[in-house]
Amino acid sequence: MRNPFRKDIEPRCAYCAHGSAVNEREVACSRRGVVDGSDHCRHFRYDPLRRVPPRPASLDPKAHSPEDFSL
Repeated sequence: MRNPFRKDIEPRCAYCAHGSAVNEREVACSRRGVVDGSDHCRHFRYDPLRRVPPRPASLDPKAHSPEDFSL
């Protein structure tokens, strides 16, 4: 079966299987203790459920008129 996730994921403790979030910036790693979420080590194992995708861009209604979207 093909892996549905990208191979080029940048390793970060924030979405490693060995860590759990302490607060927004720190992660409690089972191997290294409390570390910064942007850090990583050689034991990194990607857990896709821990990764939070970026918010989608919103369209500002004041910047465009209805004529901009008509054909």
